[in-house]
Amino acid sequence: MTEIATIQANGLTFGYLEAGRGPLALCLHGFPDSAHTWRHLLPALAGAGYHAVAPFLRGYAPTDVPKDGAYQVGALAADANALHEAFGGDADAVLIGHDWGAAATYAAVAHAPERWRRAVTMALPPFGAVLSGFFDYAQLKRSFYIFLFQTPLAEAAVLTEDMAFLDGLWADWSPGYDAARDVAHVKDCLRDPENLTAAIGSYRAMFDPSLHLPAYAAEQEAAERVGERPVLYLHGADDGCLDAGLARDVEGHLPPGSRSRIVAGAGHFAHLERPGEVNRLILDWLAGDRPAPADAK
Repeated sequence: MTEIATIQANGLTFGYLEAGRGPLALCLHGFPDSAHTWRHLLPALAGAGYHAVAPFLRGYAPTDVPKDGAYQVGALAADANALHEAFGGDADAVLIGHDWGAAATYAAVAHAPERWRRAVTMALPPFGAVLSGFFDYAQLKRSFYIFLFQTPLAEAAVLTEDMAFLDGLWADWSPGYDAARDVAHVKDCLRDPENLTAAIGSYRAMFDPSLHLPAYAAEQEAAERVGERPVLYLHGADDGCLDAGLARDVEGHLPPGSRSRIVAGAGHFAHLERPGEVNRLILDWLAGDRPAPADAK
């Protein structure tokens, strides 16, 4: 699982980690993170009979920086659906996303529900739920980095002092968690300024529709819709990035049959802070409606 392989999808070469065989379970990381964030979940999914795959998102080394400069949610969703195709996924595939990976998951499943049986999202509720409390003063303070990333100062701020900015985000977002190993992986992905600009590009595309490419218009539109495949939503009770209160009414913004859970004693990276509990919640959720193996029929 520690060896990085590569695959072509949506015009890019993606680096990825994998474990197991069976239906595809695609795991998408967020910012500032990497495919290594799934090191606890991948073997658990493999043990449950899945082909668990964690790609590095577009622009995160060793995945290509896209020549088209597209970092909107629609582009991330198109990547997820293209990776489903590249890995030979079928209708039994499942999609799991954290942070920006969650945003991509909502859009990918809404755009191509025939590809995905169920989904799991973490640490980022659907837009409608986030909007209800985003302009709360305390939340605006937590979200300072989003506004910094709209400026030309962003790259310099992150790159200074061995990218200490990233250490600070992890410390604020998951208080008490020793993130040294995880932050080292992130720095490896983003140390090249071109990669860092790519990662920040998703935040710039949030507020600037001129950065949205028409090629991803359908996926971008899907990001604003409630899909039809059920979603399990997980949020750390002590999340220092997005307050857990934003997830209070999350099920009202998710497809029918969806569920949510606040994970006690966890911050923004609950799957790393409480891996046993989060793995169990995910595997139990994915077991619902799962087709029986052919030899069991």
